[in-house]
Amino acid sequence: MSASENLARHAAVVYNPVKVDLARLRASVTTAEQAAGWGATQWFETTIDDVGQAATKQALHAGAAMVLSAGGDGTVRAVAEALRESGVPMAIVPSGTGNLLARNLLLPLGSIDAATSIAFSGVNKPIDLGVAIVTTDAGAVEEHVFLVMAGLGLDAQMIANTRDDLKRQVGWLAYVDGVARALPKARPFRIRYSVAGRTDRPAQVSAILVANCGLLPGNLQFLPDARLDDGILDIAVLQPKGVLGWLTIWRRVTWENGVLRRSAVGRRMIAATESSNERVMTTLRGPDIRIALEHPQDFELDGDEFGLVRQARLHADAGALIVRVPA
Repeated sequence: MSASENLARHAAVVYNPVKVDLARLRASVTTAEQAAGWGATQWFETTIDDVGQAATKQALHAGAAMVLSAGGDGTVRAVAEALRESGVPMAIVPSGTGNLLARNLLLPLGSIDAATSIAFSGVNKPIDLGVAIVTTDAGAVEEHVFLVMAGLGLDAQMIANTRDDLKRQVGWLAYVDGVARALPKARPFRIRYSVAGRTDRPAQVSAILVANCGLLPGNLQFLPDARLDDGILDIAVLQPKGVLGWLTIWRRVTWENGVLRRSAVGRRMIAATESSNERVMTTLRGPDIRIALEHPQDFELDGDEFGLVRQARLHADAGALIVRVPA
């Protein structure tokens, strides 16, 4: 592409003013855009009433050839929702607590300059979006996207119980406090679910998680087979009984997924204990899942709470989003 064609292109930044150092971000974007020969970047601020969807649509209407999302996971999710199937790539300047998608894309988390450099000099990578169509406790039907994970039950209760002030102080470790607050009140609940249109299965669960990718903060490989570009959702149905059950799940996530899976001997050890693991954590894969709940339960997407839902239908929208990654 010629220099004149580059200068005719411009990017847009959709940023959360609470999460970013705007002066540093502006300086970094200006340096990166000039080094790549792009035109002047446009800037759009999120608000309480618009966490990013409307701002991104304004950026698209103004002709942005790329949108940088600068904020937490909620901002990234909102920008991605507005860019869905637009063909316009999203770049990420990680500025939140979890930075979930950035972790799964192996993007640098601690450097604004590295992030903006990737935005303007990186390459495009198509990835899937998770789509959740839910019926709320009030009976409304809503559609939302997610990039990393959707959760029902204890997972969503943990999000609701995590203190914002603690997140600002200790980052993702604040979710440990959220778990401690949620566990004493957690009660198993009954669901019926169907993966890829198969026969409904009844279950009593503490949580059900649906993942587009599987890496969580702390480098926890929760669902290590999950991939961002396979058109498949990875599902975990959690059915622990008491403290021992939760310890079994913790061992599986930290020891088996994080250590044993790396070697042939370790994988044989995992296979030998698979039946006992399945009793507390069943994993499934498919392009979609339908969940009907006996009673409304808390629901979350990418670390944001979405209130109580009665039922949910989730599917993978293959290749619906383009992201910028290192060349």
